[in-house]
Amino acid sequence: MYRMKFRDHLILTIGSILMLLPVVVAFMTSTHEAADIHMNGLTLAPGDHFAETYTKVLTHEGGFTGKVTGLTMLANSMILGLGFAVGKIVLSMLAAYAIVYFRFRAATLMFWIIFTTLLLPLEVRILPSYEVMHKLGLINTYTGLIVPLLASATGTFFFRQFFKSVPDELLEAARIDGAGPFKFFIDILVPLSRTMIAAMFIIMFVYGWNQYLWPMLMTNDESFYTLVRGIKQILIVWVGSQIPDYNEAFAMAVLAILPPVAMVVIFQSWFIKGLTESDK
Repeated sequence: MYRMKFRDHLILTIGSILMLLPVVVAFMTSTHEAADIHMNGLTLAPGDHFAETYTKVLTHEGGFTGKVTGLTMLANSMILGLGFAVGKIVLSMLAAYAIVYFRFRAATLMFWIIFTTLLLPLEVRILPSYEVMHKLGLINTYTGLIVPLLASATGTFFFRQFFKSVPDELLEAARIDGAGPFKFFIDILVPLSRTMIAAMFIIMFVYGWNQYLWPMLMTNDESFYTLVRGIKQILIVWVGSQIPDYNEAFAMAVLAILPPVAMVVIFQSWFIKGLTESDK
């Protein structure tokens, strides 16, 4: 038994090291000067430019306009991630609620139509979505960044399965007490769904935070750039003998990792419960 425990812990330890090693390398490399990184490559040894690099990344005004900072891009990423997660959860819960409890004839058909949209990823519908946003004048706006991505077949599926597992007795008791559809949804279903909401929030926040293609198309104003977009922007300045600011790019990559990791660590217990529990 002890041999099996040792083997299991060894496998977990090796897996953890393999997962953390790229992050550690990125962090350590970010503490060196760009010229050193260009000549020596990645490193596990700490440098002496930590404070200088991260202060510059967060507060120095740069870019083509000379006005954007890392804090601005961090705020844009946070707005995109939060707006994406909250919007998807609200729409998914309302869609699932209508499908499960209103019980109209085409409910099942409507659900499968929604579910089949999983076969159409963003890349397939990106041009018509961009055209619509352009005609509505929503280029370089938070609305244009967030709204076209809100429809979620995944969220609708999970909330539909969750609502179907809620005992019918709760609905009957709510009717006897005089609760209407809105009150039943707000006072009963939403509190019951808090662990599922937490799990969906983490998934959607991370997905929205890591978006690159859609923000790149929807924003040509640097004041709307996200951290993921900013990393790419640093690395395309290689002109002539100019060396890209590798240390700043790695520093931004580390900063881009921190909020999603913090979100998962803080809400990990709710995340696990939301995806595994079945008792209501």
